Amino acid sequence: MPSSFQVVVKPRGSQCNLRCAYCYSLSKEDPYPGSGFRMSEELLAEFTRQYTAASVGPEVLFTWQGGEPTLMGLEFYQRAVAWQRTCCPPAKYCTNTIQTNGTLLDDTWCRFLREQAFLVGVSLDGPPDLSDAYRRDQAGRLTSGRVLAGLRLLQDWRVETTLLVAVHAANAPFPHHVYCYLRDEVGAHYIRFFPIAEHTGKGLSARSVTAEQYGQFLTGIFDEWVRSDVGRVHVQSFDAALGAWLGQPSSLCAFGETCGQGLVLEHNGDVFACDYYVDPSHCLGNLLETRLVELAHSPGQVRFGLDKRDQLPEECRTCPVRFACQGGCPKDRFYPNNGVPLSSNGSSGNGGTPGLNTLCAGYKTFFTHIDAPMRFMAAELKAGRPAANVMQRRW
Repeated sequence: MPSSFQVVVKPRGSQCNLRCAYCYSLSKEDPYPGSGFRMSEELLAEFTRQYTAASVGPEVLFTWQGGEPTLMGLEFYQRAVAWQRTCCPPAKYCTNTIQTNGTLLDDTWCRFLREQAFLVGVSLDGPPDLSDAYRRDQAGRLTSGRVLAGLRLLQDWRVETTLLVAVHAANAPFPHHVYCYLRDEVGAHYIRFFPIAEHTGKGLSARSVTAEQYGQFLTGIFDEWVRSDVGRVHVQSFDAALGAWLGQPSSLCAFGETCGQGLVLEHNGDVFACDYYVDPSHCLGNLLETRLVELAHSPGQVRFGLDKRDQLPEECRTCPVRFACQGGCPKDRFYPNNGVPLSSNGSSGNGGTPGLNTLCAGYKTFFTHIDAPMRFMAAELKAGRPAANVMQRRW
């Protein structure tokens, strides 16, 4: 396993001003009953010292998440940047990204984010009617208007943004509508789609996207993108796929051969194996008691990362698109609470194969569908020509 790792920091834990129905952080308050959910100055400073020292490459990427990380207040991030300047060795430099629902942003926030060159991920699931389906506030009110207002402020201040789009039962049937809205109405240039696949113990929840829906959603958007937007709109799934066709390691952990390099730091210093596994059985320790680098390379975490590869079912090992998929995210291959493999119909894996990803059929549809244009773009890049040449052909 590579020695590098990254940490997602949750300074307010799972606390949020919204109550999105599909949010997997809603249950993450349980390990911390009565907690104030605020990261201390001592922990912020100690984490920054350890993280900058442990970073292998020249860039030290700080990723702030939640819940809703802006609930921590702007002064916290001003101090965070100051600690980065203090702790970062001369040969390295620090960058920051923050994931937010955008509803608490104002001009002061945006000025800071622009001046400090933060990359801001904003959660929006498409046009208002589709985005509001599962994204409400704690009083049950619609949120898309407030999210769009925050996004417009970021754009006015020329803050670099990416849209984080959950794909679920409400928006999955409308790939072209969702994509064209984000591209044409919102003006998105960077988009990340990720599936909502909630296991209930008997199958997928009613608001989850099915494997078939997810495959059709991605292929529908890809067909529009490959005709019109290559080089202009960056869709993370497509960029990662192109890397796979070029023989490069995946830029998305879900499609990496192994995982375990994306740790989570909770508000009290606890470090977890992954943001999807913030539970007692995946707590590696506390960085105020054990050095972060030791937690990152502990035997349990190494095993956690290798299990993604080593526990692949035979159907995955012989699959022609394994090089692009690698079995997908482990959270969608095993029921998180008891390790029982599930599929979209509640059986033991798709087609009865234990451990097969719930979304397997969709991934296979998608990666098979894009093979020819991906081969073409990869060949163009290897020849020193732009991948955008793909738009001159019919697919």
